[in-house]
Amino acid sequence: MRKIWVKVDPWDKDLVTTALEGGVDGIMVPDGHAAKVKELGRVEVIADDGDLVPGKDVILFEIKSGEDEEEILKISKTKKVILQTTDWTIIPLENLIAKGAEVIAQVKNMEEAMIAFGILEKGVKQILFHTTDALELKKALSALAALEDKTPLSVAEIIAVSPIGMGDRVCVDTCTNMLPGQGMLVGNSSSALFLVHAESISNPYVAPRPFRVNAGAVHAYTRVPEGKTRYLSELSAGSKVLIVDHQGNTQVGAVGRLKIEKRPMMLVTASVNGKEISTILQNAETIRLTDPDGQAKSVVELKPGDKVMVALEDAGRHFGMKIEETITEK
Repeated sequence: MRKIWVKVDPWDKDLVTTALEGGVDGIMVPDGHAAKVKELGRVEVIADDGDLVPGKDVILFEIKSGEDEEEILKISKTKKVILQTTDWTIIPLENLIAKGAEVIAQVKNMEEAMIAFGILEKGVKQILFHTTDALELKKALSALAALEDKTPLSVAEIIAVSPIGMGDRVCVDTCTNMLPGQGMLVGNSSSALFLVHAESISNPYVAPRPFRVNAGAVHAYTRVPEGKTRYLSELSAGSKVLIVDHQGNTQVGAVGRLKIEKRPMMLVTASVNGKEISTILQNAETIRLTDPDGQAKSVVELKPGDKVMVALEDAGRHFGMKIEETITEK
């Protein structure tokens, strides 16, 4: 998950406000100004009187050549390293990323930010954006927020749909209004998750609730940021989840609340790449999966042969973390 810090030096209240409204992860200000930032909003502050102290928690490193790589690698194991340079073309970022260094690239405009996030088709995970232009910052933060990661999706074919009785089902109400084609990835196995469509579709019985995904049973997995999964029942207000569309475009959403209620449930079984996968959903017309065209398909209308979108992975998981281990889930 990408992070964006903003450097405000010299102090500029309007610039700090713009950064906060843009949803930045941290703000770097001149020493002695951390309290002023905290008065405007709750965010991580980098300053001598802030949450992270330059020189102690955060090291500013002016990189000049590839000879600095080993020193940066060493420092980055225990501290956050902000790379500075006057010429981005000479930075050996590719080598640092390939070696697993966690570094923060200081950039001064949108073009440099795009380069930093795109190195090796992977990019740095964090940048420090330094500008004195509030309008430039606002435009950049808006554009960077729209840079969605991709979640590879596959097409699965429905095998069977069968009622299984009552169960505890989870509705996830997020702080985001989702569009048609968007939803959350949910499944019985962490290695095979179905794209469950948001309740953004009108019907004669219930008004659309585009912020909601009626996700499935309490035991089910859902994909969350940083390549992890969590049980639906573990989510709560403030938890982060992945919102995904039928093309795999991904954004991070925050949970506003969870609703767990007893409802009639159904088992949905599908096949993809010769593998049988499944999920358990509420047995109701308003619960939908997503087809390859992004259309919502109600679970009560599903039949063998229908196509739906799923996310697959080969690795197993331990406490939500991907691991290279053989794990069988049935």
